[in-house]
Amino acid sequence: MVEASIQAATVLLPAWQTPHQIDAIDAAVRPQTRGEGYAVQQALLAATGDTPIGWKIAATSTAGQQHIGVSGPLAGRLLASRCLSDGASVSLRGNVMHVIEAEFAFRLAADTLPPSAVPLSVQQVMANVGDLHLAIEIPNSRYQDFVTAGEAQLIADFACASHMVLGPALTTDWRALDLAAQAVQVNREGEVIAQGRGANALGDPRVALTWLANELISQGMYLRAGDVVITGTCVVPVPVLAGQRLTAQFPGLGEVSVALEA
Repeated sequence: MVEASIQAATVLLPAWQTPHQIDAIDAAVRPQTRGEGYAVQQALLAATGDTPIGWKIAATSTAGQQHIGVSGPLAGRLLASRCLSDGASVSLRGNVMHVIEAEFAFRLAADTLPPSAVPLSVQQVMANVGDLHLAIEIPNSRYQDFVTAGEAQLIADFACASHMVLGPALTTDWRALDLAAQAVQVNREGEVIAQGRGANALGDPRVALTWLANELISQGMYLRAGDVVITGTCVVPVPVLAGQRLTAQFPGLGEVSVALEA
């Protein structure tokens, strides 16, 4: 199993580094289950030599799950080299998805350690959160046809993670807010082109974070102090083109922007 995971990661690594797309992981070492997908993901993380800074949650809406044919949300690694600050420029070279997503990002203040056999509650997980940030994700896949790759291969490939633009920690009393009801919109050159709300992320960004905490525990991992977690898009993924500048706006909380290199 370990050797197969390393071989599968070796197939994915060049596509992650260049970047470009492959058809699929070789059948002989292709992961078939969620657990095998996470094992390849861990091997790919080690192969990149990059520093993990946290996690992303993919497919947090029913429509998103149906679109890529998965049974539920997926967890993927975020890497330091692809975490950028507000207003950063990002190249779409080698990006097969060509969308951006507006998301909430939690930063853990303490480890979320495994409990007994009882899943962690939202209250238990949120007690370990230090800060809330606003974020834009620019996802990508290393599969040419990511829609039919299947959840095990998608998990292996960091669940379509690539670049993330992270705003500063919010200074408002965000814990008192209903994040599920929070309005979110994406603005392109003065025009609002997408609208949504926090509930699009698994019903509530806090619920999404709790799902991740329990998902990792089920795979022998856990959230660690300092981890940043983007909890899923609050708007339908927004198609984008090189040369555009887009802003994710969270009325009453702030905004975060990204420039897509021409």
